[in-house]
Amino acid sequence: MKALYSTAREKRTERVFLIGAELKSRRTWDVRDSLEELAQLADTAGGVVVGDCVQKLERPTPGTFIGSGKAEELAERCRAERIDTVVFDDELSPAQTRNLERIFDCKVLDRTDVILDIFARRARTREGKLQVELAQLEHLLPRLTRFWTHLSRQKGGIGMRGGEGESQLETDRRKVQERIDRLKADLESVRRQRTTQRQGRQRSQWPLASIVGYTNAGKSTLFNALTGAEVLEEDKLFATLDPTTRRLRLPTNQSVLVSDTVGFIRKLPHRLVEAFKATLEEVVNADLLLHVIDISHPQVEAQIRAVTDVLAEIGAGAKPVLLVFNKIDCVDDGAAVSGWIDRFPQAVAISARTGAGFDALWAELSTRLRPVRDYLELEIPHAEAGVLSRLHAVGQVIERNYEDHVARIKARIPPHLRAEFAPFIVADL
Repeated sequence: MKALYSTAREKRTERVFLIGAELKSRRTWDVRDSLEELAQLADTAGGVVVGDCVQKLERPTPGTFIGSGKAEELAERCRAERIDTVVFDDELSPAQTRNLERIFDCKVLDRTDVILDIFARRARTREGKLQVELAQLEHLLPRLTRFWTHLSRQKGGIGMRGGEGESQLETDRRKVQERIDRLKADLESVRRQRTTQRQGRQRSQWPLASIVGYTNAGKSTLFNALTGAEVLEEDKLFATLDPTTRRLRLPTNQSVLVSDTVGFIRKLPHRLVEAFKATLEEVVNADLLLHVIDISHPQVEAQIRAVTDVLAEIGAGAKPVLLVFNKIDCVDDGAAVSGWIDRFPQAVAISARTGAGFDALWAELSTRLRPVRDYLELEIPHAEAGVLSRLHAVGQVIERNYEDHVARIKARIPPHLRAEFAPFIVADL
């Protein structure tokens, strides 16, 4: 994989030049906003952006995307500014990449390359690394040329596919395809393990809420604030990649599971979505999605649409969603916050960093994630202090009335615990 960040042998950070295309179907501010996001991606990948250009096009040119004349013009500018890497905001075909690298005489990447590079650096667990490698190789396969020197030419012989006549490129492609097949088999094993874990959670009768949202919307900050976890929080795109699930006890004394997932982004490569389906199954199987939105961002609606599109792509478009407008501490205009809540009455506005608005969030979570519980009246003798303690630990006590020898309690308890309290049940309510 062609990395954007500097290696140990390099003396300086890579200088990056960005190129976007303003097509007839795109509005100027859309292109500029997307290019600013690409600059953030380049910064996250370890580069320093020293310039950019937006080219107006009727349609992309098959050979060079922006046209050979414009490419030559920008190549001169990049040579003058000692550019190491040129990054296009749109996905390039293998032929376009090769042609542009000849013209620019430097490394040429597209948005997908940069995102994959960031994911490769962020992955920490074995599952995350498998998923990233799969996406990288599937992206690389059609772009293979002879630069893979570590894949040695295979010698002929009995039982060997391809002999002396097999070209280096054919050998490389076959080795990559074999690795892709192994990765898919390994990820299928991961999916089976997740299914087993999910069945265990279902036996516990604990609902699952998955936190989703645009990258850098504050998902990990909210996750840490809710669960007390220590997931990395950083003001960069895709600060966290590997999913984390923690238990959360709501004020109503009900336990739920909360899962933090990878952030979404506009133009998220389809192959990346495919590779991460094992992780995104937590989203598909969730009882509730907490869609975290950066209310301080100038393109709030565009980010909401981007997340909605990805949810539909992975089969979670019909899931119940709670909109969580985050970062209200970064918004000076209170009317703007009220405007969003008026548009989405079931949403909540919070600051994951300061804790503002959490009372409304707790209340909404308690309502939305209320599991099926038996509403019972119980009579528990005062001598059974352990039973009373247990009831308070696992149930939601609605009403208490202490009499001479017994405590009369109305409570909601999980159905699978009914047998435990059966000797003390006097009525179903």
